[in-house]
Amino acid sequence: MRVRAVLDATTILLASALGLVVEIVAGRLLAPYVGMSVYTWTSVIAVVLGGFSIGHWWGGRLAGPDCDRSRGHARLTWLLAGCAAASLAAVPALRLAAPFLDREGVSPLLAMVGFALAGFLAPSLLVGAVSPIVTKLAVEEAPHGQVGRVLGRLLAVSALGAIGGTLAAGFVFVAWIGSSGTMLACAGCYAGLAALHAAAAAQRGVALGLAAAAIAVPAGASTLPAYARVCDVESAYACLRVVDAEPMVGRPARLLVLDHLAHGINLRDEPSTFVQPYLHLVDELMTARGLPAAPAAFFAGGGAFTLPRAWAADHPEARLIVAEIDPAIAALARRDFWLRDSPALEVVARDARVALQAIPPGPRFDLVFADAFQDLSMPVHLVTREWHQAVRGRLKPGGAYLVNVMEDRRAPRFLLALLRTLAEDFPAVEVWVEASEQPAGRRITYLVLASDTPSPSARIAARRGPERSWARLPPGYVAARWEAAQVPVLTDEFAPVDRLMSHLILSPEASGR
Repeated sequence: MRVRAVLDATTILLASALGLVVEIVAGRLLAPYVGMSVYTWTSVIAVVLGGFSIGHWWGGRLAGPDCDRSRGHARLTWLLAGCAAASLAAVPALRLAAPFLDREGVSPLLAMVGFALAGFLAPSLLVGAVSPIVTKLAVEEAPHGQVGRVLGRLLAVSALGAIGGTLAAGFVFVAWIGSSGTMLACAGCYAGLAALHAAAAAQRGVALGLAAAAIAVPAGASTLPAYARVCDVESAYACLRVVDAEPMVGRPARLLVLDHLAHGINLRDEPSTFVQPYLHLVDELMTARGLPAAPAAFFAGGGAFTLPRAWAADHPEARLIVAEIDPAIAALARRDFWLRDSPALEVVARDARVALQAIPPGPRFDLVFADAFQDLSMPVHLVTREWHQAVRGRLKPGGAYLVNVMEDRRAPRFLLALLRTLAEDFPAVEVWVEASEQPAGRRITYLVLASDTPSPSARIAARRGPERSWARLPPGYVAARWEAAQVPVLTDEFAPVDRLMSHLILSPEASGR
């Protein structure tokens, strides 16, 4: 009886843990196709919970009156073997679905749900059918008057497994063996658990075959093209890819892609030449505002380190602090984007808000530049009034806070809310756009400036690099738009960034699909 109870508890523990590991990894596997927004996670969680629900119902049917201990072990064997096969097939299924879902014109919401269904409904459904059978067997064999205790123990073990699986996926597996490797490891664990139940059902041949498959199949599958790496580096935060950009710019250059969005282009031999217009504008705008020869700047987000790299080269006496929460991004910038260590440059592996607030208030920086994103939107804690107050408390007189914002051309509701929020604490709030003809499409890049003093001119032409010019939108026009849109002031208590940007994130055109 004790052996059976241990096997039941082990099955519930591992099934719950593996089910949650698959759910956490699902979001990461979808990120290179559809990003990692709140909508991606909503789709994943809905599909996985839907699979669990259907599986629980089906498992209840399988745990009918005819399901004795022998039949129960046999049914669990095949369910767990099915979990192994479904986990093994999840990554190839995403790649098979990509030509249909990851293409121009497909609704991002449809793509998110479609990818989640393709890769993760089957493993969730099959593992959901396990617990009703195990619970039925354990309850029927419980001593008289001990049913409640047995149920409580199994529910506690299930919750413990879910917690352990969540922690293991988030802190260990993804960071150490990657998302695809984690799915292969899950397949091996499912097959090993199936082998235990086959042995308990006296199916020795099946048990030996599953035990061998638990080791051999994941190891062999990892060499197949379907499991070829999508990411050059998969960190705890994102899928990082390095793309040769020389065909685009005609000179040795590389493009950094995080998940599914481009985040920076660096030229190998010209660190002070900016391919991306908004970074070019930051450089020109700060020069027009009187950037000193030894500037002090704080960067919220590193990306390809394009601007810090350029300023470290142009201003050897500068004090440049880059807060980049993902150490893998900084390591990749040094390895593949020609970032050189410099006395002028300090990289802090912390969240930008935490890093800035750790610096005592005072007139310290000529520039604080926020260029951090979660998918298309900015992190919520970097758009609120409380964050802006922390920024202003560390700017020198005449210093500027600059924000890169990707928004809708026609109805930039988040941009307007950000401007209204900044106006609560900064006397001068400006919006800059490229004056030349903008590319077609709804999504464009705005550069927002907040300071105690306005910029000296409403137009800027490039002094160096590509011939470009930029214009400041009329302040009265901007203020009238945020009043007409009735957007909220963003605070730590209320900052509905995803709702304000939903029209952009969920638009096939604006999302870049």
